Amino acid sequence: PKVAVITTGDELVSPGEPLQPGQIPDSNGLLVAGLVRRFGGEVVAVRRAGDDVAAFQQLLDEACADADVLVTTGGVSVGAFDVVRAAIDADFSPVAMQPGKPQGSGRVRLGGHDVAFLGLPGNPVSVFVSGWVFLRELLGAFSGHQEPWPSVTCTVSRGWRTPNGRAQFVPVMLDGDVAQPANERVSGSHLVASLWRADGLAYVPVDVDEVTPGSTLDVYLVK
Repeated sequence: PKVAVITTGDELVSPGEPLQPGQIPDSNGLLVAGLVRRFGGEVVAVRRAGDDVAAFQQLLDEACADADVLVTTGGVSVGAFDVVRAAIDADFSPVAMQPGKPQGSGRVRLGGHDVAFLGLPGNPVSVFVSGWVFLRELLGAFSGHQEPWPSVTCTVSRGWRTPNGRAQFVPVMLDGDVAQPANERVSGSHLVASLWRADGLAYVPVDVDEVTPGSTLDVYLVK
């Protein structure tokens, strides 16, 4: 599958550029492109858009001219500048998971043809988790190689509280069959600096209120 990637937000600048107040590096473009290649897709475009709906709509047709799949990051919630939601006629629904609650999906007409669409949240850990949970499955369906996601059962070395009514994916480091959170704060959709340490994503079911030391969890491998 050929994939176009568009990140959104006036606050984004290219990685390595000096930051002005209110700006952040665009890590999501690199992250999603890397995941696409990891999952067997071909990246045909990586673009960045601001918060102007008209400019974003113009960019969509250009980026998707040769694409089978469009993946966007940011702009899918209910804020005043959520350009993806404003510009694309698709399904935007909350998913009972943390991180990655706001999501978009559908089939849209762009670049003169139908394109499969995934609209991921903007925070990078949400993008990473959503990429493994949803993008991996979508690209597998396109290529016909939907292999099971490898997982191991591990004991956690420390506990944490879980969100009410949502399943949780926690980036963890593995030492044999023992898992510990990759970040001291355990869970946060913006905690990208510690994401490189993660060997897997520990899955906490929606009906679990608290993870205690010694609990066993399934960990889905990302390395």
